[in-house]
Amino acid sequence: ISFQHREILTNMSSLVLQKANDFTHILRVQNTNVNGKHKVAFALRVIKGIGRRFAIQVLKIAQIDLNKRAGELTEAELDKISDILAKPLDYGMPKYFLNRQRCIKDGSWSQLISNNLDTKYREDMERLKKVRNHRGLRHFWGLKVKGQHTKSTGRTGKTLGVTKKK
Repeated sequence: ISFQHREILTNMSSLVLQKANDFTHILRVQNTNVNGKHKVAFALRVIKGIGRRFAIQVLKIAQIDLNKRAGELTEAELDKISDILAKPLDYGMPKYFLNRQRCIKDGSWSQLISNNLDTKYREDMERLKKVRNHRGLRHFWGLKVKGQHTKSTGRTGKTLGVTKKK
């Protein structure tokens, strides 16, 4: 085989399945469709609230091979992953991995996923607006929140320039 043909063959991505009957092309995990062709760690990242490092940590706790494809997972492994995602602290996940640290209402540490993440974010924004917090007001007005300059950037959606009189 020539060098060009070898390069073409290595660039083509194919998936050879050992047990084609057990493979699931689209999984349903935490109310999200997950592509079964991707490796498990990267397939889990589709779920809102789960990043690369958190997904890998969950798989290590569940003792699932990182090179496995998501479609090859058994029901028991999926249940184990869902249980770890629901209660990561019970399985020894470090607190600094969680995306909701020291909740303002009850002081709890938790990992928010998909719909819960959106709900909590919306509640936090409403709370900031309600107490007339500076951040809340900036969100309400549609301005930059974290101290960025606004004189020349962030003008999308607003009228530009000066209208000419006739």
